[in-house]
Amino acid sequence: MDTSRKELVKQIESARDRLNHSIETGAAYDTVYENSKELDCLISQYIAADC
Repeated sequence: MDTSRKELVKQIESARDRLNHSIETGAAYDTVYENSKELDCLISQYIAADC
């Protein structure tokens, strides 16, 4: 796995933690939604890097 993919994995894990935390703590819908969008974007980048 090259460095950029490793960095994406780290970013995905961090974004997933932020999303989970915002859900668990009952954050506002907008916050949960933004965290979800960020995670989706990072996952899309990871998948695209696999091509």
